[in-house]
Amino acid sequence: MDEVIQKERQHLTLVTRKPCFSLPTACPSCLPVYIYLKFANVPFDLCYNLTYPDSDQIPYVDSDTYVAYNNEKGGVIESLKEDNIVNLDLEVQSLPEWVSIVAMINSWLLDAILYELWLLGISKDTAERREEEIYRRATIAYQALSTKLGEESFFFDNRPTSLDAIFLGHALITLYALPETSMLRGKLLEQPNLVLYADKHKAELLDSGSSSSDPSSSSSSSIPKRGPSNWSSKPKSQPPKRERTEEEKNFRRKAKYFLVTQLVAVLVFLSLLGGSDDTEVDADGDDDFDYDN
Repeated sequence: MDEVIQKERQHLTLVTRKPCFSLPTACPSCLPVYIYLKFANVPFDLCYNLTYPDSDQIPYVDSDTYVAYNNEKGGVIESLKEDNIVNLDLEVQSLPEWVSIVAMINSWLLDAILYELWLLGISKDTAERREEEIYRRATIAYQALSTKLGEESFFFDNRPTSLDAIFLGHALITLYALPETSMLRGKLLEQPNLVLYADKHKAELLDSGSSSSDPSSSSSSSIPKRGPSNWSSKPKSQPPKRERTEEEKNFRRKAKYFLVTQLVAVLVFLSLLGGSDDTEVDADGDDDFDYDN
């Protein structure tokens, strides 16, 4: 059994939505899984599924005999832990404080990021009251996380857990994908130690590799040979788009806060759904990115 688990760990493929904003993936669900595997020092290939980018099964981790989907068992990270593939939480997952903080990130902060990306369904009648509640909770969450982190490099036992991966994914998207006028980004910037924490780990985990292994600098995308057997949506056909970074700059210069947030949110949403203008999906997975830590 141990040999099987070790073999699985040596041949993992992480399938995500496409990169954007200098991040290996701009998907709020995908980035924490990517960071979790990097924290675990597990070699893996990174692939982008441009054929079914809106499937609720993405992200997923795949190998010859194993697959963990986003919409099963509480998500990819929980599946990897439960199936003894990769578990960074053995010594902390029963601690009430750890469980509470993870729950807070997965509820209050998740609601906040989805609201700013316009993926959280809120009616016009309740928008103002709901917005006030969302940012109040986000402020409380950031303050609590800042106090817990202090000057440490990680939240518990000075080593990474899935809590670090989940929050770091949230923090990087908030800092790098949202506009400068974002209220949520402003709330996070009020906690300098959290910003330093995010920038430090971004430099170590995302920016330290060579350009040849950086998915955001490559024009090829692929999906592995073994993909989901039952997709929840049909492929979307997208027209060619202009350079996203220039669009983002134009949005930030020309629009007020509300308009900027809305347009950048649409940009992020389209980046999750659409393909790139010069790439095709390689169904054979020949151009996988290899992350050997």
